[in-house]
Amino acid sequence: MFRNWGFLMSEMIGLLILAALLGLLVGWWIWARGRDGATAPVVSSGGADAVAHRQLSDDLTRCRTAQERSAARIAELEAELAARVSTPDSTPSAFAAVPGGDSMAPAATELQGDVAPVDLDGDGEVDGLSDADRPAALAEARGGQPDDLKRIRGIGPKLEQLCHSLGFFHFDQIAGWTDREITWVDANLTGFKGRVSRDNWMEQAKALAAGSETEFSRRVDKGDVY
Repeated sequence: MFRNWGFLMSEMIGLLILAALLGLLVGWWIWARGRDGATAPVVSSGGADAVAHRQLSDDLTRCRTAQERSAARIAELEAELAARVSTPDSTPSAFAAVPGGDSMAPAATELQGDVAPVDLDGDGEVDGLSDADRPAALAEARGGQPDDLKRIRGIGPKLEQLCHSLGFFHFDQIAGWTDREITWVDANLTGFKGRVSRDNWMEQAKALAAGSETEFSRRVDKGDVY
């Protein structure tokens, strides 16, 4: 009888120990859940502001890209329209060889279109009319590799082709133009007259010729414009 009683006592003690362990496990699980809930991260208003700022910045970038593409398309359409209404010889393209170099001397031309005459030196004569006012040109790009003139704001694919036809292939050519030469180019860019001054090619060309970048050139390099 006592042996049976001892067996029952051992069974009860075992069950009590098992129940205690189970209670400890359940209590630990409840405590861990409560701690995780108390320390869960809360999205602050500052985080929401950062997300909104990033979204606005992305929208602004997309709008600027669309604007640049629209400007390039407008320039192309202007060139095509001008080509349809211009006379065959309205774009000067004749060059005279200059001894001792690969640059070409300009042929005589006259100002045409809606560019206002300019007297830069006050001598009573309109600049941009004589051969001397035309910038030195190249028969072809140095080493057969022209600079990407489209990296200059205001020069699209059509205008780049026109610059090539006039013998302008490199940033340093444009960067070195004098005021009289700028006047000549402004007056002789058929379909794009006045663009050199209006879009400030000189300052952009100087930076690009020196190996620097502009905000616009970075967009072109990333493929966001053309």
